[in-house]
Amino acid sequence: MSEDGVGRAVVPIPALTDPERLRSLAETRLGSAPDEAFDRFARLVADLLDVPVALVSLVTADRQFFPGATGLPEPWAGRRETPLSHSFCQHVVDVEVPMVLPDARLYPRVRRNLAIEDLGVVAYAGMPLTDLDGRVLGSLCAIDSKPRAWTAEQLRTLADLAAACSSELRLRIAVEGAEQARRRAEEAHDRLAMLAGMSELLGGTLDMATAMDRLGQAMVPLLADWCLITLVDPAGRPRTVSGLHRDPDRAADLDRFTGLLTTGLGPDSIIRSVLRTGRPVMREAAAPADVEQGTHPELAPLAERLGFGSHLTVPITAAGVRVVGAVTLVNGASRRGFDESDLRTALDIGRRAGQAVGNSRLYGEQRHVAEVLQHSMLPTLPVVPGVELAARYLPAADRVEVGGDWYDAFVQPDGELVAAIGDVAGHDIEAAATMGQLRNLVRGDAYGRDDPVDELMTHLDRAIQGLPVPTVASAVLARVRPAAPGLLVSWCNAGHPPPLLLPAGGPVQVLDGTRGPLLGLARPPRRTRRELTLAPGDTLLLHTDGLIERRDRPIDEGQAALVEQLADGASLPLPALCDRLLAAAHRREDDVALLALRAR
Repeated sequence: MSEDGVGRAVVPIPALTDPERLRSLAETRLGSAPDEAFDRFARLVADLLDVPVALVSLVTADRQFFPGATGLPEPWAGRRETPLSHSFCQHVVDVEVPMVLPDARLYPRVRRNLAIEDLGVVAYAGMPLTDLDGRVLGSLCAIDSKPRAWTAEQLRTLADLAAACSSELRLRIAVEGAEQARRRAEEAHDRLAMLAGMSELLGGTLDMATAMDRLGQAMVPLLADWCLITLVDPAGRPRTVSGLHRDPDRAADLDRFTGLLTTGLGPDSIIRSVLRTGRPVMREAAAPADVEQGTHPELAPLAERLGFGSHLTVPITAAGVRVVGAVTLVNGASRRGFDESDLRTALDIGRRAGQAVGNSRLYGEQRHVAEVLQHSMLPTLPVVPGVELAARYLPAADRVEVGGDWYDAFVQPDGELVAAIGDVAGHDIEAAATMGQLRNLVRGDAYGRDDPVDELMTHLDRAIQGLPVPTVASAVLARVRPAAPGLLVSWCNAGHPPPLLLPAGGPVQVLDGTRGPLLGLARPPRRTRRELTLAPGDTLLLHTDGLIERRDRPIDEGQAALVEQLADGASLPLPALCDRLLAAAHRREDDVALLALRAR
């Protein structure tokens, strides 16, 4: 029970809140704005029944509004609506038959209605206006400000006009239904297209953050006004939460919301429930309690600002059973609530996202193992008087395999330094294993011997053939001796990119012209060596082809670009020089290894 505007008890009318009736009413797309077709019906009623006021009145759960009206006094003529305290037509909706009152002041049901005082309603005749299923949406009514005996002819005319007015309402509902069907068909087509491309979309990257960004962009605004993607750690706790809102101006609120979700989700929250049980949760009409229960207190007001009319949360499942996260879709109050079709689509997305998450995690684990293995094969650089050393290794972008690139530097018993760099063909575990063998062969072949580097390289050719080591590889082997006031370097190149010299006071030089055949050939060739002297401050750079080689340009252009990057390299600290080269090599298609030595 409620009260009217002057504190009098009002018995609620259940028919007014019938969801199906309200849905039909909404589908007319009518409101309190004038509508010419319904204004025409009101004028016909006024003319044919000779009444001062005629209305096409549609009744919601809390008001009545007049898309057609004539003769209303101000301020009601401008407002074109009244509260239910001023409504006779609500009773037509209740009884679902015509209501005819010669003098409303004599009828207990309406005699205290405020329309009598404020609108001057005394005589009233109202005919039901119905949808195709017979639900009463309101009434077409004739109103007089004095008592009136309605004639049978007048009521018949009013009933005929009400039937025609109902037809117009039904046409509006049918047009809206057809429009909704068209929108649903387009939406279904767009969803099928999205699902068809989802696997390719998510499979196009092995980076988790990129995959989740793409997922959010695919779902918003097609499926929802905003979304959340929650991923869990091995213990099932939320580890990362990302989100996307269709309105860029809501980005700050959404960032705060996702940040709180990582720590503010209690065990009774909806997302935690889905993560724990693997069962989806859908609310066609959202309530504040959906956010408030088991969450940080700031989340509910944030959700209101973001738009919280309905929501749907489904699990992200890997390997078909293991829950690795959850997808939450949210619509604002102005968008329709989620239904079973949305649930099926979201569940499909959760399964596809689970495959992407599983692949990304497997890739991450394999890449970690590969990088640990690779770095375990890279040596610790020795400390040598008069020589500064720096080295770097960068695995190829978006590749899980271990590479065959390597570098080495070790001190001979007599104090001389042997430096080497090489590249074994391939990018897999076999290439890495072969790289380890080759590096060990270099050490075993050179350690404790004072042979020239070309003879050491020839011995290496024979060892590869005789052991045998199944590989084709490139390498540069260098011996570094003190030669006051600098260093004497002799080197031999077996099919490898040429070293570069960065003089302390001159242009970069490519030490080309001595690039011999690869290691591991069936008939080992005769090797040659070259020598140069490094003055204090001069730098010698050895590198693998990943630093200069790209698919979209000739290797000569890559070599020229490297020389340009090294233009002021001699003035940089050696570690900074190496870091600059790696930064320029970001996201290359091949591994990069480099070894730099500078005379002090």
